[in-house]
Amino acid sequence: MSPWPTNPAHHRWLDRHTRELLAFGRRTADPAGGARWLDARGQPDPRQPASTLLSSRMAHVYAVGTLLGVPGAAPVAEQSLRGLSGRLRDAEHGGWFPTATDHTVKACYDHAFVLLAGASATSAGLSGGPALLAAAEAVFVRRFWDDEAGRCVDTWNADFTILEDYRGINANMHAVEAMLTVAGVTGDDEWLDRALRVCRFVADTAREHNWRIPEHYDEHWRPLPEFHRDRPDHPFKPYGVTVGHGLEWSRLLLHAEAARPAGSQPWLAEAAQSLFDRAVADGWAVDGRPGFVYTTDFTGAPVVRDRMHWVTTEAISAAAALHRRFGTEQYATWYRTWWDYAAEYLIDHDHGSWFHQLDAENAPTDTVWPGKPDLYHSLQATLTARLPLTPMLAPAVAATLTGRASPPARADH
Repeated sequence: MSPWPTNPAHHRWLDRHTRELLAFGRRTADPAGGARWLDARGQPDPRQPASTLLSSRMAHVYAVGTLLGVPGAAPVAEQSLRGLSGRLRDAEHGGWFPTATDHTVKACYDHAFVLLAGASATSAGLSGGPALLAAAEAVFVRRFWDDEAGRCVDTWNADFTILEDYRGINANMHAVEAMLTVAGVTGDDEWLDRALRVCRFVADTAREHNWRIPEHYDEHWRPLPEFHRDRPDHPFKPYGVTVGHGLEWSRLLLHAEAARPAGSQPWLAEAAQSLFDRAVADGWAVDGRPGFVYTTDFTGAPVVRDRMHWVTTEAISAAAALHRRFGTEQYATWYRTWWDYAAEYLIDHDHGSWFHQLDAENAPTDTVWPGKPDLYHSLQATLTARLPLTPMLAPAVAATLTGRASPPARADH
């Protein structure tokens, strides 16, 4: 039997699980436009407002579902896109608000996902995709890309007149994912060049810190190691080192390497292996129980021991990418280990989707992530082993699993 990352029988299971996830999230479509937050049983939670982040992620996810030929996926994606072109968009100053009720700031993290949504929707041939992509590209380059630094700034006020001093790796990480996707959809290598500049900074900085990535910086890109010490379990900007980001960056570096001519950027693969090794050593089963701790300090000691579902999904995806790149058994073994863990603890076999958070004893909890609002991480974990390293997800599905190329990105401009 071939290793799981290349095994056809396992791929059939992955395909089935992809479709189960898409079925679970079908009620996310908001009649007013955008995506609704789902509770533990996949029902909309009226306490949560429509958000740019969730609407973008669901537009991306259901664009992929459209490419896979899943009935009902396109309407969900297009409803999410309508929210992004309507009530979540700032018609006066440009860009996107965090939520339909919060018009106070404009965040790079959110805009990176709008960029991803536009690219994926374009790849799927969805109405409104190219227009959203063009708008997101323009805003992102003008407001969030700092060409002098070769990195993204983080947060503006609502009218783009005041820029916060804070700089963050999390927003830059998702910007790299979006940039690589845009490059794959449009053929515009400037997006790839930008992504590689961010990757170089992260790899160099991680190397200086024993392959633990500092997450938080001031306006001069000096690390802020004490940032959010009082909020160690923050869902987007936690204190210390975020184990899952080491895994996620490991995969992204391999995507970036694959987008360039073979052998032209050897540092990317070397850094990917080192980031993966450090994250596994610091994060996996370090307290005597299976699962990844959420964060550590800069010595590798656990800080937040809860298990977030997205960390395991990124571990699975990183192992699949490394196995595709290097073909060594250790990555296949890790890949299988983490799918087994997910099946035992994280996948909700009774009500669908994945538990988003477990405590240190691997029991479901919801102190950080109530409900099951997000399919983005789990769905991507079902696809990584079945796709090449380049292009990124949606255009790769279009070219690999459906046998067709993405439509031209500028079709309706």
